[in-house]
Amino acid sequence: MSDLYVAAGGGGDPVGTLIAARALTGDPAGRAGPPLVATYAWERPEVDPTAALLGAGDFEGLVREGAAGGGGFGAFTAATRVRPTAGSTMPALARDLPARLLLLDPAGGLAALARQIASMAAAAGGRIHVVDIGGDVLTHGDEPALCSPFGDALTLAACRLTGVPTTVHVAGPGLDGEIEERTLLERLATSRPLVPDRDAVAAAARALAWHPSEASALWAAAVLGARGTVRTVGSSAIRLTDASPGLYPLPLEEALGHNPVARALVEERPATLRAAADVSHRLTNIPGLESEHPGARGQNPPVEGMPPADRDRTMKSLRAAADGADHITLRYAARTLGLTWRDIPALRTVLGSHTPLLRLT
Repeated sequence: MSDLYVAAGGGGDPVGTLIAARALTGDPAGRAGPPLVATYAWERPEVDPTAALLGAGDFEGLVREGAAGGGGFGAFTAATRVRPTAGSTMPALARDLPARLLLLDPAGGLAALARQIASMAAAAGGRIHVVDIGGDVLTHGDEPALCSPFGDALTLAACRLTGVPTTVHVAGPGLDGEIEERTLLERLATSRPLVPDRDAVAAAARALAWHPSEASALWAAAVLGARGTVRTVGSSAIRLTDASPGLYPLPLEEALGHNPVARALVEERPATLRAAADVSHRLTNIPGLESEHPGARGQNPPVEGMPPADRDRTMKSLRAAADGADHITLRYAARTLGLTWRDIPALRTVLGSHTPLLRLT
């Protein structure tokens, strides 16, 4: 018997969720086999120019699993391909994460998503663990930097409707730049955090080497001991503290108590995905089906370029752009140099960087 791990917000959350799964099983070396990790295929615009919440119809080569009809679900493999003109990191994550990566497809609405998750949990044979990197799953809906509350709220509501025992875990409070660490620690005051070990992070190393996720990279770096300020694309600066490595559990009902959108979804049971997104928009004034709140991030995507060859000159440029920060994310480094996220591996080679963040001081 195993458990199902649900990456609450999609994007890069499966990377951090794999680290969380290794820590929660007490099996950092993965001897018990790959966990089942379910995720939305919802990427930032620089990865997917459609910025859409992708469903099964947007992919070729998904492996169908579970019960027939509404309870079935798709699994990614390295051979899965996204249909043009969309983009997705999911097939590459299926290749590089030691996990069975499953697609959360909410196209059929909340009830259909709940049936999918219940079928996934049955296939795993255990309970559900929802993992959110950063903590916006505990949003009250009015935080100034809140960008993308809908996906997390939809996950909470769907898990509640499954009736399967569920625990919610916040990894690295505040590291996604949407809710301040201090605020989240107040909301997690009764939670006793678990801190993953280095082996759990090592399990995600192949994905961390190229994936543009910043929140998962920040959490991994914090677990490995990094502290101080980090310049990111997502916000001006994020501080890694002694609270940052923690994985904070709380009961599903307590998480629902914090999240007004998730509660409304459970109460109103909207019949379609659009209707569910409208509930989120009504309560937060943030359009539910946009990958990020417009204007909250404030930088245009880069154009294709060539990684520079001179390490010292490149580091000098990056230190100047970091404006005194102790670290930068590799996504921020690529953006600063006019490169895309696909250039991150080549940039790592030039900089001689083998850690989740690039240290500047």
